[in-house]
Amino acid sequence: MSIDRVSTGAQTAYFLSQITGAGNALDKTQASIASGKNATTYAGFGDKTQVLTATIAANARNSAYTNATTFAATQVDLQDTQLTSLSSLAAQLKKAVSDAVANNDGSTLMTQAQSIFDQASAILSSKDANGDYIYAGGKTDTAPMAVTTLTQLGALSSVSGAFANGDLKKSVQVADGVTVPYGVTASDVATGLMQSLKDLAAFDAGGTGNFAGSANLTQAQNSYLTGAIAGITSMTTDLNAKVAANGYVANRLTDAQTQQTSMDTLYKGFVSNIQDTNLADAATQLSLNQTQLQAALQVTAGLQKLSLLNYLPIPTG
Repeated sequence: MSIDRVSTGAQTAYFLSQITGAGNALDKTQASIASGKNATTYAGFGDKTQVLTATIAANARNSAYTNATTFAATQVDLQDTQLTSLSSLAAQLKKAVSDAVANNDGSTLMTQAQSIFDQASAILSSKDANGDYIYAGGKTDTAPMAVTTLTQLGALSSVSGAFANGDLKKSVQVADGVTVPYGVTASDVATGLMQSLKDLAAFDAGGTGNFAGSANLTQAQNSYLTGAIAGITSMTTDLNAKVAANGYVANRLTDAQTQQTSMDTLYKGFVSNIQDTNLADAATQLSLNQTQLQAALQVTAGLQKLSLLNYLPIPTG
């Protein structure tokens, strides 16, 4: 009779499958350590796939919001500088008129007014980094000022004719469902200033005007300038309020950028927890996989050597 091996074909097949499984697990762990990722396809993340893809999409939106907000914040910062300059020009006009009354001398008043008009027009005709007019209200390729000299301004029947801007005001989406308007138009911020300059130029061109014609103010000139100071003061106050409103927008955008940075950190951390390999855990898993594979190999190899002879008693005497 023959003496068969203890192991059967089924047992051998089972242990071979264990070898294959342990080998695959070892390969997966080694690949995870090498790539730094727990899987190379979405399917490899199992039940976490949906959460992972949703988080990646949310962070992509957040990145788009961040880029748009950065552009808006840059423009608002520029607007702050320029609106502050407009406010300073309004203060200069008030001082020029007040000094003319106080000194009874308006001979240089219109020269100062022309300079203020020129500087204000240059500010209102500013362009952004893309070459678009900032204060054009959507008419980005059209200069927002329709007049180029103080004389032209004074000849208008209405100050509205000084502006060629549209009414569209820029806004930026800073988060899901959150939009911040930040655009301003030339007519919004400068109608008061241009009205004061227009009134002054129209009076100067009239029969009792001509401030440069005499070192001393006439009674009519003095009365007009004295009355104009109150209107210019009110206009300056209104312009200062617009500077403050722009500052409020700047603060909102800064807060949005802070929130976007926090969300970026949160999203990336969440994705990393799913995607990225924890090297300490992976090293432990690698050692375990190696041990499992070695054990499976040893047991399988041993099975091939076992037979009933290993268990038969050895005869004595």
